[in-house]
Amino acid sequence: VQLVESGGGSVQAGGSLRLSCVASGNIFSISRTEWYRQGPGKERELVASVNKRGVTNYAGSVRGRFTISRDDAKNAAFLEMNILNPEDTAKYYCFLVRVVTEDGWSDYWGKGTLVTVSS
Repeated sequence: VQLVESGGGSVQAGGSLRLSCVASGNIFSISRTEWYRQGPGKERELVASVNKRGVTNYAGSVRGRFTISRDDAKNAAFLEMNILNPEDTAKYYCFLVRVVTEDGWSDYWGKGTLVTVSS
């Protein structure tokens, strides 16, 4: 299984970005999809998650501004980010929890995509 993230970039405060995470391989199911971020000098933090029933959770700092979604037919997940501010500057990582394939199951991290928000 391979993960490819995209959609990062540089925006001004108040702007929007949409991150994508697409998994390739013979995937039967993905239990939960999570987006993490790690800002300069900070620890990695959970930003949002969505399970296969569509139940979502968000960190308090992004609730109301970010929306996580998934498209199981495409093994894809998305993070719509609105009203961005400089504190959102970070590398964003996609994490797939319990990916089931013909070989069993495992968890997978993407390599990250950089988001930079200028004031």
